[in-house]
Amino acid sequence: MVNRKIRIAQPYMDAEIESAVVSVLRSGRIVQGAAVRRFEEEIEKYTGAKHAIAVNSGTAAIHTALTAVKETKRREGGEVVTTPLSFSATANAIVHAGCRPVFVDVNEETYNIDEEQIQNAINERTLAIEPVDVFGLPVNLPKILSIGRARSLPVVEDAAEAIGASLEGVKVGNISSLTCFSTYATKNIHSGEGGFVTTNDAQYNAFMRTFRNQGQASKYRQTVLGYNYRMLETSATIALGQISKIDGINQRRRENAIRLREGLGDVASLSFQKVEHPREHAWYMFAATLDEKKANISRDKLVVRLNEQGVEADVAWPTPIHLQPYYQQKYQFKEGMFPRAERICKTVFQLPIQPNLTESEIDIVISTVRSLIK
Repeated sequence: MVNRKIRIAQPYMDAEIESAVVSVLRSGRIVQGAAVRRFEEEIEKYTGAKHAIAVNSGTAAIHTALTAVKETKRREGGEVVTTPLSFSATANAIVHAGCRPVFVDVNEETYNIDEEQIQNAINERTLAIEPVDVFGLPVNLPKILSIGRARSLPVVEDAAEAIGASLEGVKVGNISSLTCFSTYATKNIHSGEGGFVTTNDAQYNAFMRTFRNQGQASKYRQTVLGYNYRMLETSATIALGQISKIDGINQRRRENAIRLREGLGDVASLSFQKVEHPREHAWYMFAATLDEKKANISRDKLVVRLNEQGVEADVAWPTPIHLQPYYQQKYQFKEGMFPRAERICKTVFQLPIQPNLTESEIDIVISTVRSLIK
């Protein structure tokens, strides 16, 4: 073991944010007030979307968005096409919305949903398409939106890891029918815990603002069955101080990712998430897969050894959603149904690229990985 620790994530904080949070605490208004509205307005400006609706988690964001689709379409139940290669919250929100997740395998190079397979998963019960921007890499939204328009299906994008990402100059958050973000502590901007939905649709916007507030259209006047998904003023204040810094934060992540990729590019046992346009990637995580035979070390052993050497590596996600015990029991999913996602989960791992790292620390990550892989 070594004394240093090169961390994979480090939540942003500065004196200005700390002071602003203290002011909120002293104000006596703690939940969904002026700071939350300012946060929403700044996100609207940043993404270009007409509406941003703040909630208290990324899961709440997806649940709120999917419920808005159900209510506007006047549908009970339904199916949502999504990917098995994500955190369970992606599918959990579908189930919470009273729908069934229908998984589609992924592209083995990008790790994102294979848009060529989406069409085959759509039927008369399909409510929406829910792609995920895995590790911050935007999915092929033009293709997926085209599929959705042809079948009158909204695209509810899980962009939990993709704040600041873009496609052809347009920010993620201003492309899909609804886009769901997380501001959890490890994300590119954070509020400790929180999330938000962006949309250009006035009807979705109106429903979601009511839904997140226990279904109240006005105080004590409940018009729909809602939830307490309100964002805290303190959470909004923490995130507000970072919005103007998103592009700079992501640029540092991008520089670190490129340096890491160049330093490990000739290691034959490593393959990297395919990124054609690095500037469009939010670089929430730097992901690689390991050929264990070539490396003469297992993925899990490599991650353990890296951590012992002071390089905080992680595995997200070791098990695809369809093989989580709950989903196997409820929907009878079995191993082998989505082989690409399964192969990636068995071999993928992540290395630090967070913006507080120095070039010398990135070089230590490179040299440590190289020393452990034969």
